[in-house]
Amino acid sequence: MKFTILEPIGMTACKYGQLKKEFEELGHELVFFGDRNEDEQELIKRAEGADAIVVSNIPITKNFIDACPNLSMISVAFTGVDHIDMQACNERNILVSNAAGFSNESVAELAIGMILSVYRKIVGGDAMTRFGGDRGGFLGTELNGKTLGIIGAGEIGLRVAEIAKVFNCNVLAYSRSEKSVEGVKFVDKETLLKESDIVSLHVPLTSETKGLMGKDEFKLMKPEAILINTARGPVVDSDALCWALDEHEIAGAAVDVYEKEPPLDKEHILFTAPNLIMLPHIAYATNESFEKRIDIVMDNIKLWLQGKPRNIMN
Repeated sequence: MKFTILEPIGMTACKYGQLKKEFEELGHELVFFGDRNEDEQELIKRAEGADAIVVSNIPITKNFIDACPNLSMISVAFTGVDHIDMQACNERNILVSNAAGFSNESVAELAIGMILSVYRKIVGGDAMTRFGGDRGGFLGTELNGKTLGIIGAGEIGLRVAEIAKVFNCNVLAYSRSEKSVEGVKFVDKETLLKESDIVSLHVPLTSETKGLMGKDEFKLMKPEAILINTARGPVVDSDALCWALDEHEIAGAAVDVYEKEPPLDKEHILFTAPNLIMLPHIAYATNESFEKRIDIVMDNIKLWLQGKPRNIMN
């Protein structure tokens, strides 16, 4: 069988060499492309003859799937699969596995870092210093004792809660299914938005979560509250977020995800929003998470070959 890694996914030449030898010993061919190319025709060419592919967050459309008649499995080097045409995969009985858990720690740590950056005005302080300024009337806010509201109490959300408790935070959570977690109080979404000093989003992108945070939700938040989004861009209405910051409905925000992958259009509305930190989708991107991701996506393929598929998203 032929297996094709369509993009680098952080893999070193040494690691690829090890995997190539391992797959060859099993009687299979492993092909690796060392550059990221989102052109669909180029991707179709790269995937020619492949029984399984590895891809991160490059969109995989029905057109691509139809052009790959041998394709039987997709190992996604990402947690979410909203960029994969799951309907087309299901129609073809193509199994889709994700890289569950590879970036739990990295995303959780960045969420906390974003909170501290907004509260302590780290980005602005750096710019002020570089341009010859001093502290002046510069005042930050402490995380200690604040109420953190987590929307989406999966593994990442609960890891954020665990770290936040070290900062003596009160933790509220809203999730589709209520859980029993020590030190975390589960409430409805409206209560969470009204009572939280910080709202941190950790939900997948689905038809239910698209536009989860709009004008009505921002109106419920405290004027001194801040929003953190390391989940998916469309979970937040960008126009509504810009409005909320302009109108001082909330005090600040930090986002790592958008409607599309950066680079963003120069006219993107969030570029005009005050008190907003914007990052280029880096929450998952650490040396440690990339190493873990490679192992997960390749093990997904090996287990599929053994008839023991895991991390199934169909």
